[in-house]
Amino acid sequence: MDNIQDDIRALQLDSSEDRNVMANGEDLMADDVEKPDRMDEDSRDEVQGDSQLPHVEPRNTGEVVEEVSALDKTENDTEVAKKRHLNVVFIGHVDAGKSTIGGQILFLSGQVDERTIQKYEREAKDKSRESWYMAYIMDTNEEERVKGITVEVGRAHFETETTRFTILDAPGHKSYVPNMISGASQADIGVLVISARKGEFETGYEKGGQTREHVQLAKTLGVTKLLVVVNKMDDPTVNWSIDRYNEIESKMTPFLKSSGYNVKKDVQFLPISGLHGSNLQTRVDKSVCSWWKGACLFEALDAIDVPPRDPKAPFRLPIIDKFKDMGTVVMGKAESGSVSEGDSLMVMPNKAHVKVLAVYCDEDKVRRAGPGENLRVRLSGIEEEVILSGFVLCSVARPIPVVTSFVAQLQFLEVLDNAIYTAGYKAVLHIHSVVEECEIVELMKQIDLKTKKPMKKKVLFVKNGAIVLCRIEVNNLICIEKFADFPQLGRFTLRTEGKTVAIGKVTELPSSSSSS
Repeated sequence: MDNIQDDIRALQLDSSEDRNVMANGEDLMADDVEKPDRMDEDSRDEVQGDSQLPHVEPRNTGEVVEEVSALDKTENDTEVAKKRHLNVVFIGHVDAGKSTIGGQILFLSGQVDERTIQKYEREAKDKSRESWYMAYIMDTNEEERVKGITVEVGRAHFETETTRFTILDAPGHKSYVPNMISGASQADIGVLVISARKGEFETGYEKGGQTREHVQLAKTLGVTKLLVVVNKMDDPTVNWSIDRYNEIESKMTPFLKSSGYNVKKDVQFLPISGLHGSNLQTRVDKSVCSWWKGACLFEALDAIDVPPRDPKAPFRLPIIDKFKDMGTVVMGKAESGSVSEGDSLMVMPNKAHVKVLAVYCDEDKVRRAGPGENLRVRLSGIEEEVILSGFVLCSVARPIPVVTSFVAQLQFLEVLDNAIYTAGYKAVLHIHSVVEECEIVELMKQIDLKTKKPMKKKVLFVKNGAIVLCRIEVNNLICIEKFADFPQLGRFTLRTEGKTVAIGKVTELPSSSSSS
C-alpha cells in the first residue's frame, strides 16, 4: 500500500516538473521570437533549452515548438519579403564627398542621433577639418558592423518606404581601386559622386582621374543603373549655378555612353549638397535652387527598377570575409538562389561539405534568405583557416565550376600609352571576390569593332581599344561561371601597375571543369 502511495506522489511531482519546464520552454521560445538578432545569447539559450527539453511531455512540447517555429518563420519571411533589398555603391574621385553623403543619408533616415553628430563635429573641429564630420559616421560604422574586423569598403544600412538599402562606401583614391572593385562587385545601383567645385570636377574627369576609371569598372562589374549626383552645389565657386550643372552633364553624357550605359534609360543626373543635406531626403527649396524641378536622391533611389533575381536558381555566395564566432561565419552577397537554416551546401574550390547552422541578414537572424541579400552564414564542417576570399558557398546538386583556364572576350582600355598586347601578357584578374595573377596564353580571334563579329585573319598582337577572344590561365583554382549563365560571376577586369587595362566576360569554360 505504501508503495502505491509513493508511486502516486512521484507521478504528481513529475507532472508538476513537466508543467514548469513547459513554461520555461515557452518563455525561451518567446525570447527567441522577440530577439532574433542576439547572436550569441541565442545559441546559449538554445543549448539550455535543449538540456531541459527531455523532461517535457513529448506530444505537447512538439506542438509548442512547431507553433513557435512556424510563427518565427512567418515573421522572418514576411520581414524579408516585405521590402526589396538593394546594394548602393558610392563611387567617384577622391574628395568628391562620397562618405559625407553616406553619413548625411544615415542622419536623415534616423540611423544616427543628434548627440553622435555633435561628437563628430567636435572631433572634426579639433583636427581643423570642420567639413569632414559627416564622413566620420561612415568611417566608424565600418569598424562596428563587422565585429572589429575592418572591411575597407564602409557599410551601413537605411530604409525608405519601399526599399532596404545597404550603402557601400567605396574608397576613391587610386591606390585603393582593388577595394573599390570588391565594393562595386556587390552593388545593384551605383551613385557616381561628382564635385561641382571649380577644378575638382576637371581633376576627376581628365585622363587618369578616378571618375573615369570608376565608371568603367562599375559597368564591367554589373552596376547597370547609375545615379550621377553633382555634389558641392552650395560651394561659393558654384552657388547652385545651372550653367555649371549643365556643363558637367554635357561632358559626362558622351563618356557614359562610350562606357556602355544607356543614358536615357539607365542614368539619372541630379544636383545635391552632401554637407547640408540639400536635395537628399526632400527636394531642394526653390529659394535655394529655383531651376531644379526633378526628384531628390531618396525618390530617385526608390524609383530605380532592378531586374528580379531567381530565388530558385542554384545557390551562389562569393565569400568576401570570414571569422570565428561559435563556428565558422562567412560573409558575402547571395548572387543567386536561396539559403535556409539546416541546408547542406558546399564550399568550392575545396569541395568541403558544410551545414548551415544560422543565417543573418544585416544584423537580424532569419530562417531563410533570398538572392541579393548581404548575409553572414554560420557553418559547421569547415575550419575558418581554410577559407579564402574568393571561395564560393554553393549548392551541392549544382556546384560552381572550378577552373585554372577559361576563354574570354576581352576589351583593352585606352589607359597605357602605345601599349601592345600579345600572348604571354600578365596582369591581375579581379572576378567577383577573386583576386588572382593571370596570363593571356593565346589570342584566338580579334573582334571587328563595327560588325562585332570575329575577323578571319590570325591575330598576333592587339593595341588599345581592341576586342579579342583569348584564353586566360591562372595559377590557382578559381570559381567562376560563364557570363551567359551567371553574369555576376562571369565578368572581370584585368589590372596592372595600378591601372585597369582591360574588361572582359567569360565566354567558355573547359569541359573538364571540376564542378562534378
